[in-house]
Amino acid sequence: MGRSYFFECSKCGYNATVSGGADAGYEFAVQTAACRDCRVLFDSVVRWRVPDNGLKFISDFHRLRRRAEAEAPPTFEAALARLPPLGIRKFKWVQFKLRCAVSRAHRVNAWNEPGKCPRCGNFMDKNALPFRY
Repeated sequence: MGRSYFFECSKCGYNATVSGGADAGYEFAVQTAACRDCRVLFDSVVRWRVPDNGLKFISDFHRLRRRAEAEAPPTFEAALARLPPLGIRKFKWVQFKLRCAVSRAHRVNAWNEPGKCPRCGNFMDKNALPFRY
């Protein structure tokens, strides 16, 4: 079960609600990332559990489409909102690289707490209790 925490910079006032590092749940795993171009913190999906139906794609079109989908990880909100598939017993894990949601060309690094603010470089303060909606 994953938890999100409220992180705040005391110097510039920037705040973010992220897990603060690598975190895993039953359906997916996330890693907190810092985009150096957007200068924000966000949780990026790095592993996702998908149904394994055993079908193999024959045509090149389907192979290319599958590769393009595998490169683009789902957003954290989309992974949270997905309903678990019913009646499926075989699953597989799909791995993703850290990637900014705004642009593929942005420079993204893994961020673990205690970490520095992406805007000013000061260490960020973590709230003691997990964030709740």
